[in-house]
Amino acid sequence: MMYLPDDADHDTIYVFATKGGGTVEPGLVYNLTAPGEATVDRGTETYPVTVREVRGDERDRIYDEQARRYPGFADYAKQTAGIRTIPVLELKRSSGPTGSTEA
Repeated sequence: MMYLPDDADHDTIYVFATKGGGTVEPGLVYNLTAPGEATVDRGTETYPVTVREVRGDERDRIYDEQARRYPGFADYAKQTAGIRTIPVLELKRSSGPTGSTEA
């Protein structure tokens, strides 16, 4: 899974529920947002995170930056236009314990 680090906050990354431009929402959206927390394996680190779905202008800005860096993401958005908006999830490092959901 690709992620976009938040340039202003090293404790935050964004993940994109593209499902390769598929028209059906991937299960990871519900699996991460329902509990609101998860565990991330990133490089050599494993740490707990809180999960929030990013919406509106904030979502569009983050998705557009990912598409600028990785043009395939622009293609995914074109494939899903008028069918679904690809969710952007914010994963923010937390200090609390989490369940077993991994991102």
